[in-house]
Amino acid sequence: QLIGIWYISEWIATGKPKAFQLVELGPGRGTLTDDILRVFNQLASLLSKCDVSIHLVEVSPKLSKIQALMLTGGKVQSNPEDKSAYLKGVSKTGIPISWYRDIQDVPPGYSFYLAHEFFDALPIHKFQKTEKGWREVLVDIDPDVPDQLRFVLSPSSTPATENFIQPEETRDHVEVCPEAGVIIQRLACRIEKDGGAALVADYGHDGTKTDTFRGFRNHKLHDVLKAPGTADLTADVDFSYLRKMTQGRTATLGPIKQREFLKNMGIDLRLQVLLQNSCDTATHEQLLHSYDMLMNPKKMGDRFNFFALLPHYRLADPDKKHKPESKSPLPPVAGFGELLLK
Repeated sequence: QLIGIWYISEWIATGKPKAFQLVELGPGRGTLTDDILRVFNQLASLLSKCDVSIHLVEVSPKLSKIQALMLTGGKVQSNPEDKSAYLKGVSKTGIPISWYRDIQDVPPGYSFYLAHEFFDALPIHKFQKTEKGWREVLVDIDPDVPDQLRFVLSPSSTPATENFIQPEETRDHVEVCPEAGVIIQRLACRIEKDGGAALVADYGHDGTKTDTFRGFRNHKLHDVLKAPGTADLTADVDFSYLRKMTQGRTATLGPIKQREFLKNMGIDLRLQVLLQNSCDTATHEQLLHSYDMLMNPKKMGDRFNFFALLPHYRLADPDKKHKPESKSPLPPVAGFGELLLK
């Protein structure tokens, strides 16, 4: 709900454009979009003169069916003649929804982008610094145990080593996700051209961590090389790399910890209102449990980060405020507290 509020806050801050697209990358089961749509519906009078549409980038046919059921009650039509959107429907609240296989298929226009636990699932290259220079970490068959895999270092430099290691790199072990770089560049180009904003929420770090590649199976840690294809593989998002890949086309804010972002967005007040409006003990306990899961530093509070891409004009130079000829400054960006312009 607070993410939905964030988008509306940005829409207001940029002068309430006549239309906006909400574009989610990898929407999972569709629950986050569903919650955001509920917020949009609650604020329908505010959005009454705005043409809102939902655009979901989803490659999995199975997940798109689950999303369609969640968001439209299953009322969707496949769209074989349309080369871009493969599925179309209308949300339970009357907002048009389209499904795409690629971000490039989403039509241009003022858009808000959402990537929640999206970038951490993309494939990575791993590199290790050695006495002979950088070497790529590769996967090989273990000669001693033929049905098992093992990690090995490339005998010499690889094309990936030549292209993906930054000259100023100080770590001795690095993970790079080139696909994330390409997607961020596309988002930055779109925001620069058409306006809008992108919000990224994910596990990650700001260019400080090294080996974060891990597997999960049934919510437990699982050896990434055992029984390939049966576990979720993930690597923490390197936000410093994403920032670099915007190539200055947009301003960036963050990463900041999830608990800071949600506190700045007013989660405490929201919790109080929900607690006051709920009568039964079970709901009370569920709300407090959910709050703890989101905010506790030992749980999701510190493990999850928020990062935003915005047009440069949204973060005007603070020094200009003191000049009499300047117009009134734009409101600060919700959720990020004091603006740490990077």
